[in-house]
Amino acid sequence: MIFKRSLLHELFATALTTFLVLISIMVAQRITYYLSFAARGNVASDAIGALLGFSLLKFLPLLLTLTVFITVLLTLSRWHRDSEMVVWFTSGQGIYKLVNPILSFAFPIILAITLLSVFVTPWATQKGLDFREQMNSSDELTAIVPGVFKESQHSDRVFFVERYSTFNSKVHNIFAQSMQHGKLGIIVAAEGQQIKNEKGDTFIVLQAGRRYEGKPDTPEFGVMNFDHYSLRTEPIEATHEPPTPKSTPSLQLLRDRDPENIAELQWRLSIPISAFMLALLAIPLSFVDPRAGRSANLILAILVYLIYNNMLSILQSWVARAKLSPLIGLWPSHLIVLLLFVYLFYRRVFLLPLLPRWLDVLSTRWSRTR
Repeated sequence: MIFKRSLLHELFATALTTFLVLISIMVAQRITYYLSFAARGNVASDAIGALLGFSLLKFLPLLLTLTVFITVLLTLSRWHRDSEMVVWFTSGQGIYKLVNPILSFAFPIILAITLLSVFVTPWATQKGLDFREQMNSSDELTAIVPGVFKESQHSDRVFFVERYSTFNSKVHNIFAQSMQHGKLGIIVAAEGQQIKNEKGDTFIVLQAGRRYEGKPDTPEFGVMNFDHYSLRTEPIEATHEPPTPKSTPSLQLLRDRDPENIAELQWRLSIPISAFMLALLAIPLSFVDPRAGRSANLILAILVYLIYNNMLSILQSWVARAKLSPLIGLWPSHLIVLLLFVYLFYRRVFLLPLLPRWLDVLSTRWSRTR
């Protein structure tokens, strides 16, 4: 019990650290991704927080799965490297005794992964799509990024705003260029405010500005000073995207049994299954051979995870395209990993090398012939 409590305590501490590192990397990558869109004016700057939240909920099951795998792998690798596993073995505890505390650690996380994958992730995906549609259907001023020239949807106006306050809907140092009836109009103003009339139309009331108007390539040009000038902003027509299997609730996927829905449902169920399989597989993979170096098992573990994840993605694509029977589905990848776990676990229990002797002899002879 002392060894198990010590192992569980270290597992949870390592899991917290690993999860914080992974989610920090995820947040940094997504913020950079959304900031690039905001710099081009495709996403409003005040919408980055909401989009980031929906994106984190969407990828949280995969982050937790990777957290379980890395936590078990790093913890047991440290025990092997620092000879703590020797104490475990000499006290009468075999390697199979590690299964119970590892599953005790992984079970609540796998339960959370299941709830997130089956229910929360499709909800977050749909909410993210709804938020993008709502953001795209806003007026032209909302899509303007301060300090960036922004062209209107119909390419007939260009806006530039130095500062925009969402608190009181005020804009500062406005530049607007429009083309109407063959005449080019340019409006500059020190400040303005966004208002709505009774019909729901949105206007920018500019104050203390100047308007230049004239025909291109002609000397005809006029200048007009104004105290107040109302400039109507047109709403952006958003295209409604049809729901995708990724944003469809799991219960609806059960009712609509087409290949894409079945593939998506099996993918959602495969995420917690893969977390369970990786937690078990990390036990034999955590063995550290002093002659092979400390990073040999980590490289092997990363390769196993990438191959496992790619196999799931390929099989899901085949099921969605009706190239593979839904009865087979994504189960072959889980079966391959299970057989790999049984093989590695068997060789670790009986202290056998990773590769059988005949494979080692063949590889030696092949290297000599080369």
